[in-house]
Amino acid sequence: MTVILLALGAACCLGLGFVLQQEAAQYAPQKDYLSLRLLLDLVRMPRWLAGIALMVTGMALGALALGMGDITLVEPLLATNLLFAMALARRLSGQRLGRSGWAGLWLLAGGVTAFIVAGRPHGGAGEAGRPAQWLIMGLVLATALVLAAVAKRERTHVSLEAALLGVAAGLLYGLQDALTRISGERFGQGGWRGLLSTWHPYAIVVLGVLALVMVQSAFETAPLRLSLPALTAAQPLAGIACGVGFLGDQLRVTTGALAWEAAGIAAVVAGIVLIGSHPAMPPGAGKADPVRELQPR
Repeated sequence: MTVILLALGAACCLGLGFVLQQEAAQYAPQKDYLSLRLLLDLVRMPRWLAGIALMVTGMALGALALGMGDITLVEPLLATNLLFAMALARRLSGQRLGRSGWAGLWLLAGGVTAFIVAGRPHGGAGEAGRPAQWLIMGLVLATALVLAAVAKRERTHVSLEAALLGVAAGLLYGLQDALTRISGERFGQGGWRGLLSTWHPYAIVVLGVLALVMVQSAFETAPLRLSLPALTAAQPLAGIACGVGFLGDQLRVTTGALAWEAAGIAAVVAGIVLIGSHPAMPPGAGKADPVRELQPR
């Protein structure tokens, strides 16, 4: 029960924080797109700082949940951040969710949950430095960077641009979750000295900064509904891939399990489509505004 409450608390903080960040990021200068300067400009905005504080709190609660519970339970619960985001976005926008909105939310959350529960990843501890670890980490990181590069070139189709950045950030956050799990094990074995003597906590910080720049650029560019669902779907799937790939977790591959996993992925896609077409999320400035100056909210 403690793990469940921690994970739900993390999801709530993350979802609310994402909405506040997007509300502020839409007023950032376009010249800061996918640049660290974007963070320096946004830090002047109280609403963005409140969103970041909520996100950091959510990440801390998520790290505690990952340290105490199995990733099979924690990741699906973290994916419910979209439910909390939609609740706040609905209040800010005044839009009714309606059947399509709720259907999209539950399809997304249920699809991710079905995929993870059917696969039942379990057990094992990773061996730092083994080839599989570096290979999978390299593939996840490279995929995220390639998606971000494509998004940077794709400046005419807002929906595609935001979705690509959302997926890229989600992949990085999933990798970050896997490294957080390893860091928790290192801390349990050797305390702060044992943790800080490894590379994992520093990699977590670097990944967090990269993902943050991608997320804020997506929020600056387009409505929240175009980026957050993609991020929410990519993060747990990337985390599970890392868990099975180099943390030693096992995934069920029976006929029934594979069928449920495929159904879960299909539900995730359907949920993203429904949420992406729903007007409840904050509209953002989008490409319609030729000039968007930084303004405190």
